Amino acid sequence: MSAPAPVALDATCAEDCLHPDAVARARAAQPPAACVEEASALLKAVADPTRLRLLTALSTGDLCVHDLALVAGISESATSHQLRLLRDHRLVTAHRDGRTVFYRLADQHVTLLLTNAIEHARERPGLR
Repeated sequence: MSAPAPVALDATCAEDCLHPDAVARARAAQPPAACVEEASALLKAVADPTRLRLLTALSTGDLCVHDLALVAGISESATSHQLRLLRDHRLVTAHRDGRTVFYRLADQHVTLLLTNAIEHARERPGLR
């Protein structure tokens, strides 16, 4: 038995076709529009390489702005700006210990999102 021929990425249906059951299933699986917008904004926030570095650093534990700036290779001011955006998207939280503010990942959803994204990226040859 031979392997099926690969499908071109720009392939379309050979004829006008409709699969009502599949369309109904796909429509039923769609979250509310407001949820889609929120999730899209969250993914855009994570998509920035600097913010992804900050989040990945925080996956190791709580860090202050100074430490995060050193890890990301950016100024403390730029780090604070990026952290503000991450807080706005509920990806990180902050807590004070004396005069120092420490940041951490907001919850397990963020940890899972990062883990899955990095693992998926590492599946590409040469990125292990």
